[in-house]
Amino acid sequence: MTKRRSRGDGGLHWDDKRQRWIATASLGYDPSGKRIVKRGSGKTKTEAKNKLKEVLRDHEDGLAIAPTGYTVEKAVTDWLTYGLTEVDAATVANYTNLCGKHVIPALGARKLRDLSADDVDRWLTSKAPELSTRTLRLLHSLLNRSIRRAMARDKVKRNVVELCSIPKGREGRPSKALTLAQAEAVLNAAEDSRLHAYIVVALLTGARTEELRPLTWDHVDLDGSPDAVPVIPPHIAVWRSVRAGGETKTRKSRRTLALPGRCVAALVEHREQQAHQRKAAGARWKEQGLVFTSDVGTALDAANVRLYFRRVLGEVKGMAPEEWTPRELRHSFVSLLSDSGVPLEEISRLVGHSGTAVTEEVYRKQIRPVVQTGAVAMDRIFEG
Repeated sequence: MTKRRSRGDGGLHWDDKRQRWIATASLGYDPSGKRIVKRGSGKTKTEAKNKLKEVLRDHEDGLAIAPTGYTVEKAVTDWLTYGLTEVDAATVANYTNLCGKHVIPALGARKLRDLSADDVDRWLTSKAPELSTRTLRLLHSLLNRSIRRAMARDKVKRNVVELCSIPKGREGRPSKALTLAQAEAVLNAAEDSRLHAYIVVALLTGARTEELRPLTWDHVDLDGSPDAVPVIPPHIAVWRSVRAGGETKTRKSRRTLALPGRCVAALVEHREQQAHQRKAAGARWKEQGLVFTSDVGTALDAANVRLYFRRVLGEVKGMAPEEWTPRELRHSFVSLLSDSGVPLEEISRLVGHSGTAVTEEVYRKQIRPVVQTGAVAMDRIFEG
């Protein structure tokens, strides 16, 4: 004779609507007096009982049980929606694009509780031939942070992404710098371009593209104070950026830079042209005080600058526009100064680096075809 279950032990029954066996167990009452019931379902009695055991085991571990349909896509979407409230909108858009393109198509349909470290390893390895190591590292971080958020909300027991290493990705295109001859050719080609002043200022001051795009006229002084002691030359105040909160990349990035004469001339001409644009646009002009704008006074974005910059390069003989980006004007600034003998410490101050390591390892490029330092020194040492 089958032993009768004690009151509260739960039961096992067939659900005609779902066509599945349902195992239940009662675990007492919550603070509001509502009975706590846990369930497990399966096509067979054994499967339903095993599912219930798993649910009860999770409960004993102190974990709330996530809905059985909670997927990786749902975890990622929840994190993008609720976990980035203090992040810049452009960053959120970038993360959303990366997740939509690389994470969700490959892993999104997987139930979060079933996601394994092997799944993540295979996914990252499959992406390695097409993406750089930096992008792989970012994708790993996005998935890791999504699941960590889900874990904090008791949707899953553990975060398997933290157990996975990041493979080496495809070699990225190394950045490069213009030679002096190329720089002159680019400056000459830009004279009839709407981006002329931008290119001149970027190349001759080393300012970042995210620092120049929000530059306003009240941070530009084209006259200076020649009667002051000491003399104050024409200058720009690099105090803002398109980053979150308008802050520059680092504290040392906030700097005031004297303007070379060629920059002053280009900006004077640019201000006159902008006055004509403002008059032509009429009511369509949206005054924001920006130095570099669209035809109606709004800010340029990175894609605008890249497009206009490559149009200029298309006018330079021997240069492939698609192989260059505006940020390499900054690399060129560092390399040209270094090649002319300016100390690295001074260059790092000009470009707003906190030290010389990044200036030397990332930005400075050897633009002379032959390194002559050693030969010159040895000739001097052994000249007798």
